[in-house]
Amino acid sequence: MSEIKLSINGLSCVGSTGETILQIAERYGIHIPTLCHKEEVRHYGACGLCVVEAEGSAKLLRACSTLATDGMAIQTEGARAVQARKIALELLMSDHDGDCVGPCRLACPAETDCQSYVKQVALGNTHEAVRIVKDKLPLPASIGHICPHPCEKECRRNLVDEPVSIALIKRFMSMAELKNADRWQPERSAPTGKRVGVIGGGPAGLTAAYYLSLKGHDVTLTEQMPQMGGMLRYGIPQYRLPKDVVDAEIADIAAAGVRMENGVKIGRDIAFADYRAQFDAVVLAIGAWKSSPLGCPGETLERVYGGIDFLRSVALHDPLPIGKNVAIVGGGNTAMDACRTAVRLGAENVYVIYRRTRAEMPAAADEIEEAVEEGVNFKFLTNPAELLGEDGKVKQVKLQVMELGEPDASGRRSPVPVEGKFEYLDVDCVIAAIGQKTDSTGFDAELNRRGNIVADEGSFLTSLEGVFAVGDATNNGADIAIAAIGEANRAADVVDSYLHGALVPCKKPFVSQRYVTAADYVDRERKPRVQIKNRDAQARRCDFEPVNTGFTAEEAMREASRCLECGCHDYEKCTLIRHANRYEIHPERFEGEKRRHDSEKRLVVIERDQGKCILCGLCVRVCDEVAGKGLLGLIGRGFGTVVKPEFRESAAIAGCADCRKCAEACPTGAMKLL
Repeated sequence: MSEIKLSINGLSCVGSTGETILQIAERYGIHIPTLCHKEEVRHYGACGLCVVEAEGSAKLLRACSTLATDGMAIQTEGARAVQARKIALELLMSDHDGDCVGPCRLACPAETDCQSYVKQVALGNTHEAVRIVKDKLPLPASIGHICPHPCEKECRRNLVDEPVSIALIKRFMSMAELKNADRWQPERSAPTGKRVGVIGGGPAGLTAAYYLSLKGHDVTLTEQMPQMGGMLRYGIPQYRLPKDVVDAEIADIAAAGVRMENGVKIGRDIAFADYRAQFDAVVLAIGAWKSSPLGCPGETLERVYGGIDFLRSVALHDPLPIGKNVAIVGGGNTAMDACRTAVRLGAENVYVIYRRTRAEMPAAADEIEEAVEEGVNFKFLTNPAELLGEDGKVKQVKLQVMELGEPDASGRRSPVPVEGKFEYLDVDCVIAAIGQKTDSTGFDAELNRRGNIVADEGSFLTSLEGVFAVGDATNNGADIAIAAIGEANRAADVVDSYLHGALVPCKKPFVSQRYVTAADYVDRERKPRVQIKNRDAQARRCDFEPVNTGFTAEEAMREASRCLECGCHDYEKCTLIRHANRYEIHPERFEGEKRRHDSEKRLVVIERDQGKCILCGLCVRVCDEVAGKGLLGLIGRGFGTVVKPEFRESAAIAGCADCRKCAEACPTGAMKLL
């Protein structure tokens, strides 16, 4: 073999005759994407991803099968090559029938790997389960207690019987690990010398501080309240989230290197400009601590409170006076927390005023049902028209009777007043739980018309250099805690890139998703959801003890075993999805009816999912050229082509069971070891 010289992306390279462009590029650390190439088998060029541009050549060359020649000038990321790769990937993904990740994970605002940690609980391994969840969520026990679990709404088990109790499983495994003296602790990267200030000690601030500290930065978390926790501590009642759980998880975050300072309010104790000057970057996670006003006459009367203010007073062990007759306005989870707290404080008549019906209430269904059990009265299709007072205190609510009209922007039917129809309700107190607003006093960042901090959706940057913002204080305002946590986790990656000199905005990864119906699961065994028992309503309405104790170990394992394991077993290593995310692809351009196939299990220890197969032929060639078995082949022509095994002798079955090389070579997760 003689020496040849060529350039790849402007880099001078030396190769030998008989070598391909791909072989030489790999030796010089230049990555050219491919799905069908493997050094142990002959060059094939089936996938079309490895195409490159050669100076003087009118056509694209397949780098895995084109022999390099002396004097070649190769560009691996030229416009034509990239466009060809995108089209190849779009065509492949348009017919790829598989879930990269389970719908539960896609529905989780923090992108937690629900399927993986549920599986570990099914195996009895809470230690590994917590390690998995803490990759995205540093407060799993707290969130396991309070999350309205959007993941469960998308759980495919709904198509069989009932969804997997993901939140209760997370609560069990996290609580079990908190009791473990040898519980999992993350490793912290080497110190970077960069300093980050995080303002706000709620879910978003704790999350941003935790992950930035793990990345090696010197992080100070600053909070105006006496203790860390934000709404977890001051907005969620004790009976839903015991504060010793919050304390334990905050202690773990401190142990990860986060410096915490409480009782420091920006604008009162230190000017924001002076605070910024201490750090290389600042993250605003100040939350939404102001209650939205009712907007009706009489709301300035005494004993008219905001929902957040009322709950905070209880958390601080100095509850606001409420009397015996209490009305809560609103239909969300804050309204449920307020009405159930009022019951526990001794109110005799507690009313929830909601302008729509129960079916439209945004609060979690179990919260509504538990409130009913505890004696809360619901006044549906009513809305405060006026608060009437006596001696400066609220004494009565004039209620406008409503009816449902056309759906609004959220899809819920809009309530409209019934002309001239009113009801009157005697009260000692009114609590407005109709929304939350941001108090941006003391900060100089640009605000939107809602009064929230404007933060770029991809970079989380505000109008101030080096100042980022996340959570309830930004853009669209207050949301559930897990959403704030998800934003903060993603922001930590962006801030880290900024501190390293090249800000990289986050972007939603491309994933393959299957469309399924109940018909796809008719063969699945129906397994009833494991039910937990709440304490008797008459007993629990008299104290702030937890409503239930959650799963036992046996119950958690049994419930976790109900998971259908929708997501791909090979997602983290999948070459196809890695390339799909390297290039911005739009397979919907070629959308059409996908081929659907049953799983193939004739390979004894390997399950083949033909829907994920891209017909790269790698398994066929590995079986033939590497394993020397020749048991796999491409059958059919055109879109009907499939890979099928052929066993003519019993000895071949035994040989297949001991080999597994085809599954190890598959670039798409189409072959799964059983």
